[in-house]
This record gives sequence, C-alpha cells and structure tokens, in this order.
Amino acid sequence: MTDVSMVRLYILRAMYAVLGLAEGTIQFQLFLHHPRWTLNSGVAHSFLAALAALSLVGIFYPLRMLPLLVYELLWKSIWLLGIALPLWLGNQFDPDTRETFYECIGVVILIPIIPWRYLFRGPADPWYRTSAVAPPTS
Repeated sequence: MTDVSMVRLYILRAMYAVLGLAEGTIQFQLFLHHPRWTLNSGVAHSFLAALAALSLVGIFYPLRMLPLLVYELLWKSIWLLGIALPLWLGNQFDPDTRETFYECIGVVILIPIIPWRYLFRGPADPWYRTSAVAPPTS
C-alpha cells in the first residue's frame, strides 16, 4: 500500500483533470482551427497537447504520472525565473509576457500537492543488472 493519503490522491486526480481538460480544450481547438504556425510555435503547441493527453492518464494513475506534474512544475518555474523575472526586473514586461506569466504562475500550487516524500523514497534504480543469481535469504 502507498503512504499517500486518499485525500491527496483525489487532489492529484483533480489536478490532472484540470490540467488535461483546460489545456486540452485550448490546444485541440487550436489544432482544429490554427493559423499558420511557425516551426517553434507548432512544436510548442504539440508539446502542450501531448501534456494534456497524458494528464488525463494521471486521473487513473496519479502516482505513476507524478513525473508529469514535476515536469510541469519545472518548465514553468524555469520560464518564470529565467525569462519572466529578468524581463520584469528590466521593466520590459509586454502584454504577451504578462499573459504568459499569469498562465504559468499558478504552477506554485503544485509544490504542496506533489507528495515529494513518496516521489523520492527508496533506493535509486540499479545502473546495471548482474547475471548472477543472488543466494536465497533465510
């Protein structure tokens, strides 16, 4: 049995549902009626559509899909700290950057929701497998 409470599992499921449905609605509508995208824009929208689709899997497997939420937290945090913060400090926040900032800042709610202790418990996976059979333990 996991050491993650049922309440937290349902909160995780809700996060996956919100991420999958909200982002999925936006991205799949754009794919149906998109203007001509640049290469980078097309890549970004494809990534976000895949993220939305995988988030729906997280509703059924909230602990197995934790790396998806961690990835969401990391890429948005990197953007906020590496792109938005320098622009804000340099007083160069334009309306597009401001809009993206508001779309990304909500990621902070993942910090207390992700069961970090569960995520990092136990030993790391082995780097290689030995072919020798281990002696039975008594």
